[in-house]
Amino acid sequence: MLVNEICDYMLDLNSDPETVDIRIGLGYTAVLLEDGRCGLAYTLHEEEYESCCVVADAGKLAGRKISELLQWIKLPDVTACAVGLAAVNAVLSPPDAAVESDIMELLPVAAEDSVGMIGYFGPLVKPLKERVRNLHIFERRPDPAYGILPESAARDFLPRCQVVVMTATALLNHTMDKLLELCLDAREVVILGPSTPFIPEVFTRRGVTMLSGLKVEDPGRILQIVSEGGGTRQFGPAVRKLSLRI
Repeated sequence: MLVNEICDYMLDLNSDPETVDIRIGLGYTAVLLEDGRCGLAYTLHEEEYESCCVVADAGKLAGRKISELLQWIKLPDVTACAVGLAAVNAVLSPPDAAVESDIMELLPVAAEDSVGMIGYFGPLVKPLKERVRNLHIFERRPDPAYGILPESAARDFLPRCQVVVMTATALLNHTMDKLLELCLDAREVVILGPSTPFIPEVFTRRGVTMLSGLKVEDPGRILQIVSEGGGTRQFGPAVRKLSLRI
């Protein structure tokens, strides 16, 4: 699985800093390292919690080594997986080739293209609809009023899409492997969102052509926003949006 490859890649880096702060917010999870680096991942809510114990190790997470926490991305628990992915993103720095630009300026689409969007990216919907033949949006919670199809419909539509924009949160529920298999004929496959790990060596082998995520510039501000239930609309200048063509 992709998460196994990410773990192997991270272990090969021989970098095992200690965490000093971990915040699991309503919108995002943040991990702060001893050297000041900070990483983010989406806090995915797949089902209602059945008890008051959301994270069994709460109160004992800070101080753990990255080598332990990154293993959590393999777990079926999406909350634990978010901690693991945020830990990965705290260690990684976007390559120098990553650029700060609007994703629509970097994504080559043509009028005859069919585009698949896995996860609803509101700011991209109108620009894409104006430039391509078809835009198919897939979510676990479909909404016919907004043209959002159920995730199961991806099996029928993605193989016929020339361009695919996929949320990085598909790593958290371990659906990305199967979704990428459906995109083998796509000309462009973009992994998008604050959860995106900048590991071109892993993703390029699976047909991904671009990684688009965040670099935390103000860890203190991000920790506060995450703790107070905020998300991308509140991040502002505390982060930089970066994209890397791979």
